[in-house]
Amino acid sequence: MGEQERSRVVLAPCGTYEEEEVYRALKAGVELLGGMGAFAGPGEKVLLKPNLVRKAEASRAVTTHPAVMGAAARLLSEAGVHNVKAGDSCGFGTASEASEAAGIRQALEPYGVPVIEFTGAGKIPYDGVQAKSFYMAKEVLEADALINICKMKTHALERVTGAVKNLYGCICGFHKAKGHTQYPSADSFARMLVDLNRLVKPRLHIMDGIVAMEGNGPTSGDPVPMGVLLLSADPVALDSVFCRLIHLDPELVPTNYHGEKMGLGRWQEEKICLLVPAPDGGKEISLDEAVRLYGRESFRVDRGKAGSGFWTRLARVFNLFQKKPYVDKDKCVKCGICVESCPVEGKALRFDNGRKEPPVYDYKRCIRCFCCQEMCPHKAIKVK
Repeated sequence: MGEQERSRVVLAPCGTYEEEEVYRALKAGVELLGGMGAFAGPGEKVLLKPNLVRKAEASRAVTTHPAVMGAAARLLSEAGVHNVKAGDSCGFGTASEASEAAGIRQALEPYGVPVIEFTGAGKIPYDGVQAKSFYMAKEVLEADALINICKMKTHALERVTGAVKNLYGCICGFHKAKGHTQYPSADSFARMLVDLNRLVKPRLHIMDGIVAMEGNGPTSGDPVPMGVLLLSADPVALDSVFCRLIHLDPELVPTNYHGEKMGLGRWQEEKICLLVPAPDGGKEISLDEAVRLYGRESFRVDRGKAGSGFWTRLARVFNLFQKKPYVDKDKCVKCGICVESCPVEGKALRFDNGRKEPPVYDYKRCIRCFCCQEMCPHKAIKVK
């Protein structure tokens, strides 16, 4: 299978968030894919979609780093593309608050790129494998081109969150939370995400992996240096390279498995052409070599194989031996954000005694969507 028949993924090494270094690395990576002009034209409305899950400082690796956002905006400006906006539907709070705290608004300002709030556009019919409709942000629908700028992180439900998962921010507000009740399992949620990616059709995916998040992701984990930017027009291939770098079998990630099965992209090694910038333009390297040079075997992520036999299915029916969120009472400040974030009708966790004690779970109601864990700003909810 030749290079043109495989999905191209660029790995651009970058060990610092110093603005010029990030710009040079991103520029070199984009040029290996044909340059920014191959993904957006001067007369088009372009939307940058970062990961702005909630308000957090850039050093915590919760959001896309401002240096990466600024470099992308600069490359678009240099390509003559000036009608550019950035936005997201945050899990908690507003895009304005999250971008301000992370420094993204400030990084985009010199290039005239505003950070906007996503608002609802009503129900969009879509005959997908899993989803039959989406409540899309009108700002996404109005854009001619979307560039997805995600963050390299772990995820309690899907093991990792990357290019495919980041598109969930195109769904607005209440409907974003409701989606977890409509698609409660890792597989159904992944198939919905693949449907969403096929509907939105981002032109380019950029992953900020200069500093990633391991452990209790996607918001309560720990920053860990990975020193790479990943770029591709294929989100499944990009996420699969991420998996290989952290010694995780790509097939174990539902968005990869279903993404290839549903025609979104490719996760298998022989179907990916991995390129790195070089003095003469670029060169292809094997995934094994990339893992040797840029991988991290100690990266904390769930690598356990999911069971599929009779006893595993029976355990799911009776809600046994499953991952469960729990409250670390020593870290909980009783802010109530986890309770507010729970999408289950009637709530799966509550305060039993006012706010004198941390909230408690009703595991019979809990659907294991881990929204509570994702939104907790104090790292007080973990998964066991």
